[in-house]
Amino acid sequence: MPTITLTNLTKCYDGNTEPSVNQVSLTVEDGEFMCLLGPSGCGKTTILRMIAGIEHSTSGEIAVDNLVVDSVHQSCFIPPEQRRIGLVFQNYALWPHMTVERNVDFGLRLQKVPAQERKERCLDVMGKLRILEYADRYPSQLSGGQQQRVALARMLAVNPGVLLLDEPLSNLDATLRLEMRAELRRLHQTFGTTIIFVSHDQWEAMTLANTIAVMNKGQLQQIGTPDEIYAEPSNRFVAEFIGNPKINLIKLKESNDKPINVASHILARQSQAESRLAEVCAIRPEEIILTDNATSHTLPMTIENIMPTGGSWVIELSFGEDRLFHSTQSRPKWREGDQINANLPTPSLHFFDHDGNRLALTDNDKELDNLLLSSALPSHKYANQKHTNQPYAKQA
Repeated sequence: MPTITLTNLTKCYDGNTEPSVNQVSLTVEDGEFMCLLGPSGCGKTTILRMIAGIEHSTSGEIAVDNLVVDSVHQSCFIPPEQRRIGLVFQNYALWPHMTVERNVDFGLRLQKVPAQERKERCLDVMGKLRILEYADRYPSQLSGGQQQRVALARMLAVNPGVLLLDEPLSNLDATLRLEMRAELRRLHQTFGTTIIFVSHDQWEAMTLANTIAVMNKGQLQQIGTPDEIYAEPSNRFVAEFIGNPKINLIKLKESNDKPINVASHILARQSQAESRLAEVCAIRPEEIILTDNATSHTLPMTIENIMPTGGSWVIELSFGEDRLFHSTQSRPKWREGDQINANLPTPSLHFFDHDGNRLALTDNDKELDNLLLSSALPSHKYANQKHTNQPYAKQA
């Protein structure tokens, strides 16, 4: 399977003052499952369409297996049908007057594949996608999930080197979405196809992709594995966009003229250099540790709300005018109105400057907080617990 390389890729539409895609450079490796993730209008679908050849780039370069397929500078543009790239549209785009089998073999007929080989390839791919029993039905007789599988089968039958998916699950209900996520993972493992899919759903991206490229306003914000994107967001936008419940944000610059609050509690534990540069501090809800034991390293807080979400609970905490949200997968033993002590471990804090860029903690800050944390934890259950993006267990 081919490797796709985008170099300073830019797309401008007539009449727009800002480019829809602005100097994007990334590489999709052979056999990789990559997600272009971002809010609506960030340019992710435009990138997908330029890779497919449906859109022309304004500048920059697209190469597939070191073969340049789109470059204004080199006056090169290879048409879509010669790129061996399959695109599955958001609305499936099935022929309503053709049966499932005829839809699946449509691309093979265009390629003039012999009838016997066409039949074998169609039966094989329909069997793997579990739609063989619907071969004689029409699209109107299928559910949304079944239509999605037909659209995928039509692309896989022609054996494309790259499969592009434009928000493939957005038209499905919650149950079908879960089923199709598992289907797409199985599909990738079975065929080993290089897949690029577009989504604005962070959970879809986190559960499906090997690599995530986060986009905003036409620019690439961060690229990495789901764990890297979640645990070490490169800027404030990525930190806020990824995560549910949303990451807690604490403004630090406004704390100087106020009485003790969450911001002043955090600043008291950081170096002066870091305090001077940091504009905002953030912490994931599941990284907050709640305990009945008060120490010099905890803040006394009040439980305002306990909100069950099915398999987890979200707890709203207050300290004066400040509000923080904690999440846990363990049933809370506290009630609304109870007083609780909250620990905000320094290794779990994310600091961002005035421009929203990430600031790194100093080694001294980390070592000091680790010592304080080990003495502050109320039980041996926490003694060896690492600060990861997994929820903490509660004190029984």
